[in-house]
Formats: sequence, C-alpha cells, structure tokens
Amino acid sequence: MGEPRIRRAAAADVDVLAEYNIRMARETEDISLDPATVRAGVAAALADEAKGTYFVAEVDDVLVGQLLVTTEWSDWRNGPMWWIQSVYVAPDYRGAGVFRALYEHTVEAARRRGVPAIRLYVEEGNDAAQSVYRRLGMKPSGYVVYDLEPVE
Repeated sequence: MGEPRIRRAAAADVDVLAEYNIRMARETEDISLDPATVRAGVAAALADEAKGTYFVAEVDDVLVGQLLVTTEWSDWRNGPMWWIQSVYVAPDYRGAGVFRALYEHTVEAARRRGVPAIRLYVEEGNDAAQSVYRRLGMKPSGYVVYDLEPVE
C-alpha cells in the first residue's frame, strides 16, 4: 500500500464523499441518512468554500479517506476556529496512517492561515476515535454539545 496523498476535494469526488458520509453516520451513530440530501450537502460545500473545505486522502489513485473543515468565528480569539467534521477512512485503510495524514495536513493549513484553534466533536462511545485524537495531541475540551433537531 502506498503513502496517502492529501489534496483538496473536487466536484468529481461528490459521490464518494456522500457515500463515505452515509457510511460514517451508520457506523458511528447507527443513523441512516437520506442519500439525496447528503449528496446535495456535499455538492454545496464543494461549490462554496464558505460552507466548508473537504480534504481527501488517496492511495494509489483511490479516494480512501476524507475530512471536512468548517469555520466558526471566535470573538474570544479574534480569529476563526476550524471544526473537523465528516471524518471517514475506508475500512481496508484504517490503521495505515490515512487519518494522521489528513489531520497533519489540516493542522499545517491552519498554521499557515493563522487559525488559533481546531476542534472536533466525537460520539461519547467512540473510544477508538477518541484514542486516535488523543494520540495526535488533541484533548477533551470540557464542553458538552447540545442540539435541537429538527428546529420547528
């Protein structure tokens, strides 16, 4: 297996990214997402950088991993915080450094742009992912996330 090559996602990647998002939701939260909605959401992010930026990992010209960065303004930091979302690595490539390559690429891009903080959220029971994040130097933030969905 070759080394992962990281690049910015392109419009041609929409179907793979949407499929990976659907798989990730099923694996991590046992949620079935609507494929048409997910595809439209991925396409919207690919068309408008203000919505988010996907980085992808390729091994031997096969897209094997993804990571989405979204931005939140932080008045406390007077700068944008980056949120890592929609992380997925194809099962056959897990443990092979694909996520590490995506993460390191993201951290370096954040450094170059003067981003003061990177955050992500993870399911409470996803011990494997939490272990990976800790090994890469991340730590629990102390915050608990609440949501209201759907908003009616």
